[in-house]
Amino acid sequence: MGDKALNPSRRHRVVIVGGGFGGVRAAKALKRLPVDVTLIDRNNHHLFQPLLYQVATGVLSPGQIAPALRTLFRGQDNVRVLMGEVERFDLERRVVHAVAQHEMEIEYDTLIVAAGATHSYFGNDDWAPDAPGMKTLDDANRVRSRILWAFELAEQAQTQEERDALLTFVVVGAGPTGVELAGQIAILARRVLKKEHRAIDTRAARVVLLDAAPSVLPPFPEKLRDHAEHDLRKLGVDVELGAMAVDIDEDGIDVRPTEGGETRRIPARTVLWAAGVQASPLATMLAEESGTTTDRAGRLLVRHDLTLPVHPEVFAIGDMVSRPGVPGVAQAAIQEGKYVAKVISARINQYPEPPTFAYKDKGTMATIGRTRAVAKVRGVKLTGQLAYYIWAFVHVAYLVGWGNRFEAVARWMWTIVARNRRERLISPTSLLTEQQVAEEIEASRERSRVTV
Repeated sequence: MGDKALNPSRRHRVVIVGGGFGGVRAAKALKRLPVDVTLIDRNNHHLFQPLLYQVATGVLSPGQIAPALRTLFRGQDNVRVLMGEVERFDLERRVVHAVAQHEMEIEYDTLIVAAGATHSYFGNDDWAPDAPGMKTLDDANRVRSRILWAFELAEQAQTQEERDALLTFVVVGAGPTGVELAGQIAILARRVLKKEHRAIDTRAARVVLLDAAPSVLPPFPEKLRDHAEHDLRKLGVDVELGAMAVDIDEDGIDVRPTEGGETRRIPARTVLWAAGVQASPLATMLAEESGTTTDRAGRLLVRHDLTLPVHPEVFAIGDMVSRPGVPGVAQAAIQEGKYVAKVISARINQYPEPPTFAYKDKGTMATIGRTRAVAKVRGVKLTGQLAYYIWAFVHVAYLVGWGNRFEAVARWMWTIVARNRRERLISPTSLLTEQQVAEEIEASRERSRVTV
């Protein structure tokens, strides 16, 4: 790594960009090393993304899946947390440029970038305002508000046509997020809200799950895919496969069969996006700065030890990188974070580095609804309640903080027994698009200037 990285006159400086699974696990694994760690994130919390859909459908509260980063590291003196937006990297000078209230230049000896991924609309970014996805807490709050707001507007609808459009919910993408989201919306409409409205029967709501693929949950074994689809249909979800979105606006979605045929319209006031992801823009920034290649999804093609070519002091991990046989899931990011810490330890202590990073598949799973799930664990295929309990155990185990785990279990038990959901706040701000929010902020600033 060179003399600059292993300067014995001071402690080794590690900068981590991203407070997700990979970044947090790397920082935790560096606890006993003689290093100074700076963790930078645009948010002040660590987000448990696999449970975002439960926030979006009122099962869990945001705080239960998003502990403060400073809380996570209050017992680790060698970690400093900075809230800020990374603007660029200077790999030659080994400096990260970030901004919050002020511009910051953070020097490093080793850099770990774990910035995750964002939505991909496959070149149709103009769909985003009318088909929000879920990658952040703001996204989940926005989705929850839109779902609940649709029922409120349906209660006041003047025509049956308007009511039908308001009570139609389309989820695009039949991967784990799409399957879980569609199942929870169906449960919300048919079980939770069924006695709470007077002018509408919420059980008549139509939930449509669309995907261009020929099956739901494509990475899963055929038996589990078939079981998941059966459970979705049993919950009342219309599963439409081999169907691709060709246009989305505020009034609905246009769909066409992948094998050819006529485009048809699904009138729907709520369309949710769970169909694709692309690497964080920081991946492109790193690629341009270092000359590293990216794949079609913008993910960095890293070396066997998760470093950038020509820059062995720079690691990239998680959803923003592409490695053969390594899926874009939380478990992979966690394992990569641990691995990178071992490499750093070997370099500091000047002993042989660990061999090539190898992902260990500990299983795949998805929930379809209340006590319904599918799972593949160590080659064993499971369905139904047993799969659900395993899913719950795994997710509880990875929730950070015992308080969060206890609260999550208590909330799940309550939703199962009482068939009720407490997290049903409709935030007016969440109903605005990002552009509208930006316009509101600018208008507020203008009013402040006039007042002054």
